[in-house]
Amino acid sequence: MKHIVVLGGGAGGLELVTRLGHSLGKRKQAKITLIDRSQTHIWKPLLHEVATGSLDINTDGINYRAHSAKHYYDFQLGTAIDVDPKQKCVRLASMEDDKGREVLPVREVSYDILVMAVGSVSNDFGTPGVAEHCYFLDSHRQAERFQQALLTQFLRIHQMGGDQQLNISIVGGGATGVELSAELFHVADLLKAYGMPEMSSKKVKVELVEAGPRILPALPDRIANNAKKELEKLGVHVHEGTRVTEARREGLVTADEEVISADLMIWAAGVKAPEFIQNIEGLEITRNNQILVKGTLQSTEFDDMYVIGDCCACKQENGSFVPPRAQSAHQMASLVHENILASLKGESLKEYEYKDYGSLVNLSRYSTVGSLMGNLMKGSMFVEGRLARFVYVSLYRLHLIAIHGWFKAMIILAAQRIGKVVKPKLKLH
Repeated sequence: MKHIVVLGGGAGGLELVTRLGHSLGKRKQAKITLIDRSQTHIWKPLLHEVATGSLDINTDGINYRAHSAKHYYDFQLGTAIDVDPKQKCVRLASMEDDKGREVLPVREVSYDILVMAVGSVSNDFGTPGVAEHCYFLDSHRQAERFQQALLTQFLRIHQMGGDQQLNISIVGGGATGVELSAELFHVADLLKAYGMPEMSSKKVKVELVEAGPRILPALPDRIANNAKKELEKLGVHVHEGTRVTEARREGLVTADEEVISADLMIWAAGVKAPEFIQNIEGLEITRNNQILVKGTLQSTEFDDMYVIGDCCACKQENGSFVPPRAQSAHQMASLVHENILASLKGESLKEYEYKDYGSLVNLSRYSTVGSLMGNLMKGSMFVEGRLARFVYVSLYRLHLIAIHGWFKAMIILAAQRIGKVVKPKLKLH
């Protein structure tokens, strides 16, 4: 029996093992294994809500082990440290308990077909002080760590009273930085209802720092310009064309030697694939550690290794690479599922073609802006307000449908609606 291993349970990885589980695992035609370093899945575009406490991973996350039991695949908890494509095995780091005692030694998982879906991590470009003084939002653990620090700072501002203000600096004007900026103001206003009557968005000062000429560099000008206007209405100080050269305890230092003071600093500028990829012998990778693939999404050097999501470097006809977005991970997962089934039957594989269905940026409850349809209409239709918000929320619903099926996804969404009525709107611990 063939063993198919999917390394990484992000948007693409979890959707893929769900499909493989039902098409192959259920019929005992292959063994399907998902490996991830976390016990819980959260849709990555929602991490900024976990970071502010708007979303609780304990109630809104998906437990891999529970999910695997219902979708015909196995789950292994582990952190990949190496892959040997010639011996066809994944090496996992040893596991320790909270007291540093080894629970499991370094171990290996063999495979017949491997799907690399390990996502991406923040790229600090070697900027001094960033690792020591900035928070990252690559995983729900990091998001929860920031949320605890944010809550502590809110309590400090509340207890001190007066004109005290919380200064937060965000480096990186991509979707994560922009959406987090707006969500911070929303959360500050919500605290009024939870024992902090003097707290409001006026007590928060957010500095959004982007090295490029404008925020949201991967999106059309109109979306970026409208998002900037909305952020400035909220009170966000947007710094464009501002490169950060150092992070210190007291704040960020720019290339012009200006110091942007901050109580909390978040680094959301640039991404790269995990470091261990560059040590895998025989792979072709980019400078950001992404794995170069053929049109079939197989690595250029190993036909039994597929690559999807943020760690995939797939070149398009125009010479550019497929952007690291949730929609591309979803499309890649669908194609790799088809190609794995075809390869097991000895049939020819399909080539991947990225379809851009548009882009949306959600500015918390204040606004949503974006473009729809993408290349379906050989152009874009600009949307904002309620329509844009509805489509943005629908993307998450489609993800739930992909990993749970229609019936259970609808039940989950209904439960979440009920939960918003009976539980606090913020995670307060």
